[in-house]
Amino acid sequence: MPSAVSQNPTLGSLTSNFPLTFPTPTPTTHPDLVSTKDLHREEDLLRNPFSFRHWWTAIQNVKEASAAEQKAEGPSDLTPEVAALLGPLSSPAARKSLQRQVYLYEAALTQFPTSFKLWKSYLQTRMSFVLGRLVMKKKAGGRKKFPEMREALEDEQEDLEQWEGGLDGIVGWEEWRLLIATFERALMWLPRMPRIWLLYLSIFNHPFCPAQVSHTHARRTYDRALRTLPPSLHGRIWARYLLWAEAKGGATTVAIYRRYLAVDPTVTERYTAILLAPSNPDPRPLEAAKLLLSLARKAARGEYTSPEGKSPYQLLTEFLDVVEQHAEEVGMDVPDTIDSNAKIAQAAADEEAASQQPAEQASLDGKLIRFAGPAVTTSNGKSVAPYDEDEDARSPRKLNVEDIVRKDGLEVYKDQAGRLWTGLATYWIKRGEFDRAKHTFERGLASVLTIRDFTQIFDAYAEFSESLISALMESLANPDEDEDEEDVKETEQELDAKMKEFEELMDRRPFLVNDVLLRRNPNDVQEWEKRVALWGDNDEKVAETYTQALATVNPRRATANFHRLYINFAKFYEEGGTKGEAEADLDSARKILDKATKVNFKTVDELAEVWCEWAEMEIRHENYDEAIRVMQRAAVVPKNTKVNYFDHTLPVQARLFKSLKLWSFYVDLEESLGTVESTKAVYDKILDLRIANAQIIVNYASFLEENKYYEESFKVYERGTELFTYPVSFEIWNIYLAKFVKRYGGSKIERTRDLFEQALEKCPPKHCKPIFLMYATFEEEHGLAKRAMSIYDRATNAVADEDKFEIFTIYIAKATSNYGLPATRPIYERALEVLPDRQTAEMCLRFAAMERKLGEIDRARAIYAHASQFCDPRVHPKFWQEWNNFEIETGSEDTFREMLRIKRSVQAQFNTEASYLAAQMATKQNGQETEAEATPADPMAAAERQAQAAGGGKAPAFVSAKQSTNVRVEAAEERPAGAQGNEDEIHISDDEI
Repeated sequence: MPSAVSQNPTLGSLTSNFPLTFPTPTPTTHPDLVSTKDLHREEDLLRNPFSFRHWWTAIQNVKEASAAEQKAEGPSDLTPEVAALLGPLSSPAARKSLQRQVYLYEAALTQFPTSFKLWKSYLQTRMSFVLGRLVMKKKAGGRKKFPEMREALEDEQEDLEQWEGGLDGIVGWEEWRLLIATFERALMWLPRMPRIWLLYLSIFNHPFCPAQVSHTHARRTYDRALRTLPPSLHGRIWARYLLWAEAKGGATTVAIYRRYLAVDPTVTERYTAILLAPSNPDPRPLEAAKLLLSLARKAARGEYTSPEGKSPYQLLTEFLDVVEQHAEEVGMDVPDTIDSNAKIAQAAADEEAASQQPAEQASLDGKLIRFAGPAVTTSNGKSVAPYDEDEDARSPRKLNVEDIVRKDGLEVYKDQAGRLWTGLATYWIKRGEFDRAKHTFERGLASVLTIRDFTQIFDAYAEFSESLISALMESLANPDEDEDEEDVKETEQELDAKMKEFEELMDRRPFLVNDVLLRRNPNDVQEWEKRVALWGDNDEKVAETYTQALATVNPRRATANFHRLYINFAKFYEEGGTKGEAEADLDSARKILDKATKVNFKTVDELAEVWCEWAEMEIRHENYDEAIRVMQRAAVVPKNTKVNYFDHTLPVQARLFKSLKLWSFYVDLEESLGTVESTKAVYDKILDLRIANAQIIVNYASFLEENKYYEESFKVYERGTELFTYPVSFEIWNIYLAKFVKRYGGSKIERTRDLFEQALEKCPPKHCKPIFLMYATFEEEHGLAKRAMSIYDRATNAVADEDKFEIFTIYIAKATSNYGLPATRPIYERALEVLPDRQTAEMCLRFAAMERKLGEIDRARAIYAHASQFCDPRVHPKFWQEWNNFEIETGSEDTFREMLRIKRSVQAQFNTEASYLAAQMATKQNGQETEAEATPADPMAAAERQAQAAGGGKAPAFVSAKQSTNVRVEAAEERPAGAQGNEDEIHISDDEI
């Protein structure tokens, strides 16, 4: 049984086992390296010292034998803790295997010192005994040949070597040192081999790597690799170098990343994340903020593209986040910020003054001088931005956050003003500068242009105020022991002031929203009206708002109803303020309206409405003469009346005299307050300017008629019919003719007839029906019936097709009442020729009814036959039912048969070819074809079959004249169940024959 001492060896006893490979083991120093079984191998190698194959075979055989020997070795008597310290070299067999393999490798390398294969195998073997077993990872897909550094870092992070076990760095320091020395010898012989460098560098990531070599020696080794390998291979080294630097942290990370960023800034975002990581014991927010600011500016200039796809604004918001989280470390305080702002403003003023100075001469005393300013640094033909300390990550100077947000944020990203202002205010809040934060919020609210930005800033402002109030209330509820009564009173006063400010802020919100909308569009008339309404009963502010609105709004760009601002402002003075408590100031109202009449509005109607409102104001105060004088001023007709009313290049004042709204109000005013002559003069001016519409004509004529100027009113109607064409003149003619007939009746028949003829002369067909009817009615009442009939006859030719049926109906009725039924025959016949097909059937029914009344049965039957060609039995069943009744009442068996034959013929005529063929196919499938259908007969039989096919059953057949009219029950029972009866069948008994 092993002793306690052997089970718990000391550190000295463990380290005494090493070094195993120095000096290099040989058979002379270690006789047990070569056994009698290995003599044949040794002799073979002595005979063939320059044969690589012999050496390689010998090495592989020794490896296999050593592996078998280690497997066959029994369990170790070491404790797990000791075995973990010794790692792969915990067993004697493993230590002996290492010595044997080192002996062979060293002997082979003396013969082949530049063999990459041999060196790589040797190094991997030594690593396996020191670092432990390498864990192989499964890789999916291939890798890019030249990836971006961000992708290379991610790939390398996934591919970093991991080992199981390993020799402790303290216990096995000598073996670690010898492994590193072996790598150094390999690089002496093969300095340009990147795989050897990567193998060498990989040992520095091992968790058991001794501290003596894992820091400074590792950094210098990485630097040597970069100096030795060509630049095309530096990417592979830098990926490991940066990951190693991240693992070390502290100043090492900063120094190495700064070196790499000098040549490739694509990993700057990763570097800033490392600087601000919570796990970083030494965060550098100032450096991270400057790097992010530099990236944001370069991205805005198009000089940088984020590998992660971030926009310049996103980079700037990340900078703001850093500023908000580390306000004390990144930004200046208030005095420094004020001084910096003053210097920046002074520099801008000096630059502007210098730009306004005259250009210098290109030469002075024959010597060339610099003309285009100071020298400009260039890179690859492009100018480089001048040095800016705000972007220098190594500079300890803090940032002027206000100036940065203004220049790089608010001036560039105007649509994101809300986020930028709130970020700046949050920065001051984090620094404890509450007054500066409040000032920032107020500046933001006074400058934003959208409701979204306003809402963002206002909500943050309100939340900030609430938090201050809550903090003060909490301090009052839980006072400190050191506070005296004076401190408590000061806190109470401060709380009262903050509460008052918060209430004022809430009350100001509608005004602030209105300010935002007016800044976005100062020509928005509706928003100015809302602002007036917000002031409520404050007459001074209302007047000030109206004055500001009228001075701000551009009439040509204003929204709708700009003139209402002037009108409402005048009403404000007219009514004595908003409440009407002050004395009415008509003089001020007149001045405002007079000023409004000189404004070049967008439309003439707005100016006309201003004049009308002015006149209405005078009327309200019973200044009737003044109201008329106002309208006279407005309606002054210039010498040149050939002005295009729709020519917007002319001011509205030059086109006002053609405003119908203005003249309509003027003439209404004259009708109410003026004389007949003055009113007539205004109406005549309207007609002379040719701006009158039909309503003006009717109103003028009605006015004259009310004042018993009948003939003049008729002249006005005639002028109206000359001014307008149809359909407008149609309405005027209607009123004119009705008024004339009512006035004179039958006293001026010829003149009335002339008027009707004039009205009908150019009247289109769709409008002439009422005039014809009025004309005919006049002739019936005051003229001759013959002339009335001739007018109806003319109307049947002149009116539109849709009105002809009605005209013929009236014509026939009048002819019947005047001349009797026989006189209507020619009218009916003409109607059948003129009317469209869809109305012919109805007229034929009426014609046939008239003939039947006269006893002309044959004529009626002929009319039915004529109309049948227009009536599809499926569409006009009423017509066929009426003919059927007519034949039953007045016809015979032959006439009824003829009617049925015509009906079937017409039905066949209206059948479409597709429906006929479909019916025929259905009949064949049901097996209902008859022999007569199989053999074509005369056309009548074909028509019957077609009708039968369309009807879906047996066609109605003629009834024998000998069949009794009495239908017996037995006959009905003998009829087949599937047979269909004939609805049109006539039963005639033998007695009736």
